[in-house]
Amino acid sequence: MLVERSSLPDELEVTASTDDGLIMGLRHRDFDVEGVQFHPESILTAAGHDLLANFLARVN
Repeated sequence: MLVERSSLPDELEVTASTDDGLIMGLRHRDFDVEGVQFHPESILTAAGHDLLANFLARVN
């Protein structure tokens, strides 16, 4: 996801960013909708399976 903060509508809030300011997560203020730029399924991600399991438990 490549998003400029200045282009975001008021309904979206930044929930995660890199140290240099790149947006990595967004959340809708009124609806239970979130988006992240992250790949927990990668074999290089520590605890990736746990992260996916927690996400799936939340959305089920």
